[in-house]
Amino acid sequence: MIIDVHGHYTTAPAALGAWRDLQIAALKDPGKKPKAADLKISDDEIRETIEANQLRLMKERGSDLTIFSPRASFMAHHIGDFETSSTWAALCNELCFRVSELFPDHFIPAAMLPQSPGVDPKTCIPELVKCVEQYGNVGINLNPDPSGGHWTSPPLTDRSWYPIYEKMVEYDIPAMVHVSTSCNACFHTTGAHYINADTTAVMQLIQGDLFKDFPTLKFLIPHGGGAAPYHWGRYRGLAQELKKPLLEEHLLNNIYFDTCVYHQPGINLLTEVIPVKNILFASEMIGAVRGIDPQTGHYYDDTKRYIEATQNLTAEEKHAVYEGNARRVFTRLDAALKAKGL
Repeated sequence: MIIDVHGHYTTAPAALGAWRDLQIAALKDPGKKPKAADLKISDDEIRETIEANQLRLMKERGSDLTIFSPRASFMAHHIGDFETSSTWAALCNELCFRVSELFPDHFIPAAMLPQSPGVDPKTCIPELVKCVEQYGNVGINLNPDPSGGHWTSPPLTDRSWYPIYEKMVEYDIPAMVHVSTSCNACFHTTGAHYINADTTAVMQLIQGDLFKDFPTLKFLIPHGGGAAPYHWGRYRGLAQELKKPLLEEHLLNNIYFDTCVYHQPGINLLTEVIPVKNILFASEMIGAVRGIDPQTGHYYDDTKRYIEATQNLTAEEKHAVYEGNARRVFTRLDAALKAKGL
C-alpha cells in the first residue's frame, strides 16, 4: 500500500470559498455574517471535485490512500478572532470527513485547528476531540504562526502549547507542523513562508527539551523538512554548541519528514541525510506546485517517481517510506486499516 500522508482539499467546491468571503466581509459589517447552515454542498459536488482531481491523480500515479486535511493556505488563522476560526475550522473539517465517508478506501481525515493569534491554544481542544472521536481523524495540522507571517506566537517548546500536546499524546496522534497564508509581503506563502516555518520548527525543537516532557509526542515536518536536511551539519553543530544530545537522540525519535520535495536531487539528498525510519511518503498534490517540469515531462508533485528512481533506498526501505513508517507514526491510521483487514 502506498500512503500519502500530506493531502489537502485544495479542490473543494466553490461554495466553500464563497461562504468564506462572506464571513470575512462580515468582520466589517456584522449584519452580513453567514450562518454555518448557509453553506450547502451536496455529496455529488464533493464526488465531482475528488473524482476529477485527487482521486484521478492517485490512480494515475499509483498511490492508494491519502491523509486528507483542509486546504492549508485557506486556514488563514490571522483573519478575525477565535470565533471566526472556530466556525471556519468546523466547516472545513466536516468537508474532509465527508470526503472520507464517500471514498473510505482512498481518504482518511486529519484536522485543522481553530487557532487564532494571541488566543490560548487550549481553546482548540474541543474541535480536536470532536474530530478524533466523531470523525475518526488520524492526525492534526498545527500552525506554529497563527499571525500569518509575523511570528507573534511563542515557540513550539513553550508551555502554552502543552494542552494540545497532552491531547496528542492521549490520542496518540501526530501533528503536521504546517503554517497557512502569509500576510507579510516579505514572505511568499508557499515559496518562503512554508519552508521558513518547517526550518524554524526544527530549530525550535533543537533549542528546547520538549521531548523530555513528552517522550511519545510526534511531529511531521512537511515539505521535506524545509532547509533542515540540506543543512543537517549546521543543525548538528548548533545542537552540540547548545549542549544538546546528538540529533538522533534529541529529535529523531519524535520528528519525521515527508517527501514533498519536487525534484530528484532533493529526494536523493533527503534519503541520504535523514534515516529511512524518519521519512514518510507524501506529495501534497494539487498544492503549491501544480505544473509540469519541462526537464522531465512529468508533474513536479508526482513524488512517487523520485522515490522509485533514487538509488539510496532498497526495496525494503521503499516499503517503509511508502507504508510502514506511516502506519507506525499514524497509529490510528494503522488501526483503521487493520479493522478493514489491511
